[in-house]
Amino acid sequence: QSKFYFRSTSYIMTFQEQLDRARNENGFLAALDQSGGSTPKALRLYGISDCCYVEGETSMYDTIHAMRSRIITSPAFDGDRILGAILFENTMNREIEGLPTAQFLWDKKKVISLLKVDKGLAAEENGVQLMKPMPDLDILLKHAKGKGVFGTKMRSVVKLANKEGIDAIVAQQFEIGKRIIAAGLVPILEPEVDITSPDKAKIEAILKTKILEHLDQLGEKEDVILKLSLPSVDNHYKELVDHPKCVRVVALSGGYPRKEANAILKKQDGMIASFSRALTESLNHNMNDDDFNKVLGECIASIYDASK
Repeated sequence: QSKFYFRSTSYIMTFQEQLDRARNENGFLAALDQSGGSTPKALRLYGISDCCYVEGETSMYDTIHAMRSRIITSPAFDGDRILGAILFENTMNREIEGLPTAQFLWDKKKVISLLKVDKGLAAEENGVQLMKPMPDLDILLKHAKGKGVFGTKMRSVVKLANKEGIDAIVAQQFEIGKRIIAAGLVPILEPEVDITSPDKAKIEAILKTKILEHLDQLGEKEDVILKLSLPSVDNHYKELVDHPKCVRVVALSGGYPRKEANAILKKQDGMIASFSRALTESLNHNMNDDDFNKVLGECIASIYDASK
């Protein structure tokens, strides 16, 4: 019983340390959560052709894990500049240098782990794409908690300024977010705005209003992280940044090249990056370690600077 108590107390202390870090420290989130469907594109950008693995099979996941492991074990990838890493489920279930991925990230790098939990997007309706059903979510959350994961991430997409659609997308994010909080994890809610939408600024106005309504309804210890597209109007999301129920507001690059994404982010007070393609866009499988670490270090430094 005393051993169990020690483990429980230790976990609570670690979770609180990670929460304080997520809320208060400088840095950004590294989005390393490409799913099965987006992995081939990520590997092509990394310089690995489709003929090197079988799509959807173990060889593909072995290849992307090798890429992620090389990034994570690089001396450039450190907790001084990177607060957290968003992981795909397959990555969470693997090891890096003999340790479970989440444990390696925290013990060796002081980087918090967050898990992508959504199962992809439903067909577009009312100008939005809701998340597909997640029938095994509770089992996955329990598994993630046991692996030492701090939080989760789930993505839906808004394409048009349709109030009914935006209402539905925000309601779904917060409804599932509360289940994640009940499981002892901190959810990243990601209602992405399509940066190519002709309605982008209108969408963002409606979206902010709806998110504020739901934030105001959260109870004690019901805290969330928001992941939002870089806004058309500078500091549009400052009210969300300052909201007491919001641990952090992070920005997705959303298709902008890193230089442009960094320039926009730099103008947003209190927002930090949660970049995926913009983080890895200059890396190549064929680089030697010195060149790889140098380029990754430059990428991380530029995103860290934009997130201050």
